[in-house]
This record gives sequence, C-alpha cells and structure tokens, in this order.
Amino acid sequence: MQEIEKKYLIKNLPENLEQYEKVRIEQGYLNTFATPTLRIRKYNQEYILCYKFRQKTKMQVASVAKEVELPLTEEAYKHLKTKIDGRMIEKDRYLIPLENSLTAELDVFDGFLKGLQNVEVEFKSEEQASQFIPPDWFGKDVSLDSRYKNARLCTISSVAEILELGGK
Repeated sequence: MQEIEKKYLIKNLPENLEQYEKVRIEQGYLNTFATPTLRIRKYNQEYILCYKFRQKTKMQVASVAKEVELPLTEEAYKHLKTKIDGRMIEKDRYLIPLENSLTAELDVFDGFLKGLQNVEVEFKSEEQASQFIPPDWFGKDVSLDSRYKNARLCTISSVAEILELGGK
C-alpha cells in the first residue's frame, strides 16, 4: 500500500480530546538508517511488522512511502523488541475526523518523548495533499523534515534534543 501523509506540529490541542477514539501505540525500529525501514508496532493489542520504503516524488509536498504490513504474534514482537535500534516510542493516538473524509491522527508522546505532540493526515494522492488546508490547531508543517520521522525520534535522548536542533 502507498502512504501519502503530511505531518504537523501542534499549536494547541483540540478541545474535548477525550471524545475522540484513542489507541495506545508502542513502536520500535530496526534498520533505522537504511531502506527499507523496519518497524514493529503494538497497536492496542495487535502486533505488526512493517516494511517501509520511502519514495521521492515530483511534487515533494508530503511524505510518500510504500508500506507492507504483516501480523506478528506477541512472542515474535517481544523477541524483535530486544533487537530495536534506539528506544521504544510510546504514544497515545487520537483519531479526529476532518472535512473531506480525512482523519487527523494526533500523537501525544510519553516516556523520553513526553512533551512532543504532532499530527499526521493521510491522503489518496499528492494532489489532494497539496490542496489540504490544515485546521487552526495545526502548527508548522514538518512533513519533509527528517528530525520528526519516528525512525529518527527513536534515536534521540530527549525532546530537548529535537528542540535544540531547531524544532518548534
């Protein structure tokens, strides 16, 4: 499947966040600085292995990647978890409906990334992504900023490190 997404920092959290569906995510990365990136993820009580191949495109308005997801058993997940590069990322993801049948996936990070919040929106095409007008609560577009890729975030020591590099 092809993933076309834009990622933004957050100006302010939407009101009544508790009204939206929330999932708990724990994820780690293997092969972080090469292609494909390999991700393991616990998504509530599901376990998933994902191969992610980043792609360059003509428009360069969104992050574009080919993704292949495969189910894992809990045992396989726990085994792979011992082999990750960097640290496990923990976050709550809120699924917030937007106009045009789009969904904002708001990530509120815990653990060593506590204080970081961002939101992703997936699109059917780069054209749709280029026409997207973000809601007022969205902040800076960091879609093409590698500092905010989860595979990069797992290698930093704290949120302060990303802020020192020019984030927010």
